[in-house]
Amino acid sequence: MSSQNQANYADPLNPALPRSTFKLKKENAALVVIDPQNDFLSPSGASWAYFGASIVENNTVEHIGQLFSAAKDVGLTVAVSPHYYYPVDHHWHFGGPLEKVMHDINMFARKGPVTLDAFEGSGADFLEEYKPYILDGKTIIASPHKVYGPETNDLVLQLRKQGVSQIILAGMAANLCIESHLRELIEQGFEVVVVRDATAGPRVPEGDGYLAAIINYRFLAHALWTTAETLEQLRA
Repeated sequence: MSSQNQANYADPLNPALPRSTFKLKKENAALVVIDPQNDFLSPSGASWAYFGASIVENNTVEHIGQLFSAAKDVGLTVAVSPHYYYPVDHHWHFGGPLEKVMHDINMFARKGPVTLDAFEGSGADFLEEYKPYILDGKTIIASPHKVYGPETNDLVLQLRKQGVSQIILAGMAANLCIESHLRELIEQGFEVVVVRDATAGPRVPEGDGYLAAIINYRFLAHALWTTAETLEQLRA
């Protein structure tokens, strides 16, 4: 990451808000990874032009992989909240600006809800290096969220059924699905840690989405850790 960007994203030297007092309880915690899919995280993905620079700077792909590995090593509950669009979803009557872009570039496109035809290796598929963790028969793969947050899928139900009350949150994208999941999970009564360098955001003329997210995480998250800090906590 460039020194200028490091300065932009650095936490304030004299914060006005109180410091986090969050304590990880692994027996009640889960790693939740949002949209670990090719259309976000692969250079061939549909959105790489918008997110690629931030992903590379944060080393997002490697950091998510490290979190998966460490969580599995210590027996933590692991869940994935994916994003899929089926043909019927492209007939929605309205949507926000980014929704329209996602539909226009066929992001997360699948042939239908009950078929895996052409899914393998597609933009909607999981990043290949994550599949050993996700497809191990133990990871919760929630039903798809449809816009940004988990209100439209069964993630919260799945976590409650596992006795989860604390969440380590990572994945894509920082100011969109991660922030939306963060807000809803807090409203649902979970304690949520965001892993700041295991996500990334878009850079477009409208603004730096990663910077916007980091600012909001400082206000909202129960803790804001780096991947290194998270790994240390998981292995303690």
